Amino acid sequence: MSSPSSVKAILAALAGNSLIAVTKFIAASHTGSSAMFSEAIHSVVDSGNQLLLLYGVKRSKKPADSKHPFGYGKELYFWSFVVAILIFSLGSGISFYEGFHKIHSPEPVSNPIINYVVLGLAVIFESWTCWVAATEFKKSKGNLGWVQAIRRSKDPALFTVLFEDTAALLGLLVALIALTLSEFLNLPVLDAVASLIISFILAVTAGLLAFECKGLLTGEGASEEVVTGINQIIDESQGIKHVNEVLTLHLGPEDILLNVSLDFEDDLSSGQVEEAISILETRIKGMFPEIRRVFIEAQGWGAHRKESNRQSKGLSG
Repeated sequence: MSSPSSVKAILAALAGNSLIAVTKFIAASHTGSSAMFSEAIHSVVDSGNQLLLLYGVKRSKKPADSKHPFGYGKELYFWSFVVAILIFSLGSGISFYEGFHKIHSPEPVSNPIINYVVLGLAVIFESWTCWVAATEFKKSKGNLGWVQAIRRSKDPALFTVLFEDTAALLGLLVALIALTLSEFLNLPVLDAVASLIISFILAVTAGLLAFECKGLLTGEGASEEVVTGINQIIDESQGIKHVNEVLTLHLGPEDILLNVSLDFEDDLSSGQVEEAISILETRIKGMFPEIRRVFIEAQGWGAHRKESNRQSKGLSG
């Protein structure tokens, strides 16, 4: 499931983008600005995307059942990927069409003062939603840099909102510059050029989001800190001769599956092995609450190595 910080950021973005979309459409209808129309479409797409993210958050909280024994955590990853597709197909696509159409038949923008007022309001609203998203993301990133934190984040809802808001601010800046230059230089074609630039910004944003969500959908392991902590707990445990393998998989932002293969001391009885496994599982879950499921396999190192080699040959063949 997603964190409360993600939901807060999504709701703030939804409120802000809804207000922005209405004001932009009013301005576009009164001025005929291509860039303003592209920005209005952008805000509508963003608002729809936030609704999809909220739906994904809700679906990811469903408890496990017989059809999905590991839960529905990856629903959030799926809907975040859908958001990336919509940003590209609707946001970028419509903006490109509008800019391409107007660049061949540019028309001067009427009542530009309306555009200035709307863009000013939009910057205020968008800056607020971006600040909320950045503040919430900063809480989770710790001492990591922004780029590194985004690459390592397992909560797509939060960084999706951050990406959308950043792209929206860039789009507003482009629209404002184009409107100003178009008016003072008497070059209405710049309004159409702004739509094409906004289309490019949205396409890049969609590509980055799709890339990050793809990794989560196909399966990403836990962070290095978590894996190191797991190995440390195992090293401190009694009766373990060798750690064969430690595998982790994120089933959701706060849901990790752990599979461990261990070679126990040969003189341990089956009861002692069971007790050691139980203690190990309790300690791991105590230190890392996000690890919801732990599977510990007792297997000799030699047998594990043979099985790994066999699987490797099967994959290469």
